[in-house]
Amino acid sequence: MKNNKRGSVPFYSFYTIKELPETDRPREKLLRFGVENLTDSELLAILLRTGVKGKNAIELAREVLNCFNGLSGLLNASIKELLSFKGLGKTKAITLIAALELGKRVTFFRDFSTKITSPENVFKILLAKQIGLKVEVFGLLTLNSKGKLISIHEVTKGGSNFTSITPKEVFYPAIKDMAEAVILFHNHPSGDPTPSKEDIEITQKLLECASFLDIEILDHVILGKDSFFSFKKEGLL
Repeated sequence: MKNNKRGSVPFYSFYTIKELPETDRPREKLLRFGVENLTDSELLAILLRTGVKGKNAIELAREVLNCFNGLSGLLNASIKELLSFKGLGKTKAITLIAALELGKRVTFFRDFSTKITSPENVFKILLAKQIGLKVEVFGLLTLNSKGKLISIHEVTKGGSNFTSITPKEVFYPAIKDMAEAVILFHNHPSGDPTPSKEDIEITQKLLECASFLDIEILDHVILGKDSFFSFKKEGLL
């Protein structure tokens, strides 16, 4: 065991994972205390398995989290961005991207049998997918006659606003799903969910078109960083 010159508290930079006390090793800690008692960096270290020269897996995990501004940023990192991080080879990057995608899918599938009864439901379902996005994404949730979720569709991605969206683009997924109703959504990367003039105008345009197709627009939810704006809740629908 290497000497810890800073006292009795272990400093990870002085240890490999195997040299840490068993109670501080992520895998052993998970088995002994439960997965909920591990920090984000410890959970990430388990996926990374090993560190790199001069850094153990926990240190590497901390650096990854710092680089991507925590889990929220990591959730939307691309494989290219992960590969560009010094210390993450192809195997580690692929492992992380696969694990993060599984987490997103579990969140979505868990809510697919849930009846959508409020904008809070929508915010909860979309949060994992939308959090940390640097561009705007416009889409819709399609619902059956019982108000249960059929599918989530992204219509456009990356635009500064959505005034150029055509009703055909928006309602094609709903018609394909044989949906009785839809809930529109988009995010504001700024974090402020307050609707713009363009947001209100496009919503009104889509409402008019929906009536001809016999598809009900139940709401338009704008996602911010920690909050949302509901057109229905605010009396704009």
